[in-house]
Amino acid sequence: MTETPLWLQGRSAVVEAADPQEWRDGTPDYHLSHTVMPQQRTHHFAPDSLEAVVERIVQVFEMEVSHKKDPATWVSMVTDRFRTNVNGGPWATPQDIADIGSYNILIGDSAFYKTGQESFESSHHIFHQAFPTGFYWEVLEVLSPPPVVTFKWRHWGAFTGEYHGFQPNGETVEMFGISVAKVDDDLKLLEVEHYYDPNAFLGKLTGGCPVAH
Repeated sequence: MTETPLWLQGRSAVVEAADPQEWRDGTPDYHLSHTVMPQQRTHHFAPDSLEAVVERIVQVFEMEVSHKKDPATWVSMVTDRFRTNVNGGPWATPQDIADIGSYNILIGDSAFYKTGQESFESSHHIFHQAFPTGFYWEVLEVLSPPPVVTFKWRHWGAFTGEYHGFQPNGETVEMFGISVAKVDDDLKLLEVEHYYDPNAFLGKLTGGCPVAH
């Protein structure tokens, strides 16, 4: 019986296997994902389903790009080949993500968010502050199997903290998108393209007012 690769076991297994020195600011805490998210998600899949496997891979990827400072330690991807983009924009490498920050790369520059004005740290602080009870992500449907995995997703959280000077309304803010991921034979990520409208999401945090405070 072949043991399941680490990156397919989920975040907890990757956290347990990591050297504590790999983390930017200590070991990440995902207790809200275990206690709050199950009641708020809209889809539930069997643990061995393709949907569940895709979700685990993306969760590990998100954790690594957000919390592990050196791309060489990221197990969710083939680091020397990986690249990602949003809405057909410029490609970003693992080192770009580590330097600039995943939020800056995945949101991009818009009327509601200025990538060039935010560092890796400040971009994460902005969204952690806006969604103090968690900003969750789930797979809704997998449209094509490996090696090119196309899937629909939902990202959501309760807007209960301040966003760039805009006061919270307590409402659940959702965004939906489609991603296309190329993987190798071991289901490690080689390339991911994301398609979604960041302005539809950011507009809900600013009341549709594109004035940066």
